[in-house]
Amino acid sequence: MTMPAKNPSHGPRLHKADGSPIRVLVVDDEPMLTDLLSMALRYEGWEVRTAGEGRQALTIAREFRPDAIVLDIMLPDIDGLQVLQRVRADGHETPVLFLTAKDALSDRIAGLTAGGDDYVTKPFSLEEVVARLRGLIRRSTLAVADSSDPRITVGDLSLDEDSYEVFRAGEPIELTATEFELLRFLMRNPRRVLSKAQILDRVWSYDFGGRSSVVEIYISYLRKKIDAGREPMIHTVRGAGYMLKTA
Repeated sequence: MTMPAKNPSHGPRLHKADGSPIRVLVVDDEPMLTDLLSMALRYEGWEVRTAGEGRQALTIAREFRPDAIVLDIMLPDIDGLQVLQRVRADGHETPVLFLTAKDALSDRIAGLTAGGDDYVTKPFSLEEVVARLRGLIRRSTLAVADSSDPRITVGDLSLDEDSYEVFRAGEPIELTATEFELLRFLMRNPRRVLSKAQILDRVWSYDFGGRSSVVEIYISYLRKKIDAGREPMIHTVRGAGYMLKTA
């Protein structure tokens, strides 16, 4: 892991709409690592809290209400996957960036399947963590849309880029930050076949080791939320990719 550069920021400083700082919870049992991450994130102007154990992280999360969580998978009491499951059970869709010393595909998929939004593998650079967090935060409810009309509508499905609300036939649908970004990409390109490579590049903004299974996982998540009990809108075009079109 490298020390932060003199200016590790990857763009304009991010803050909430009311001007208050972004809140980030860093969870890892290595004090030196949490200290370094805290320093880099505070350099961004963000408010940071740390925890060295899973149960401590849950207590802090309920009080601190972070806008993003950096979460190590291997913790001394309960692991990061359990922490995330309990955070989600509390009703929080806070973007989560997993830290893992494991580079096996199964470990990456386990973290994403549990509801995580992204991951970095140790050893990593502080700049990479900051960049990934900025991406997640921009895609979360803190992001400000740059379009004049924030609402996208395809059939009975509507998405508001300002409020981050999604409705199908008037019924609200709760999505994580990554699910929202994937649906937005599909809705901006209705009736167009989007390949897994295009989706990886647009939604995750980096090469996922050539593994397209993460796209399949998140498409299945969206189908369960968007198409459950309704006429399907998300279609697989065999050998080509995915397409969203009206039922």
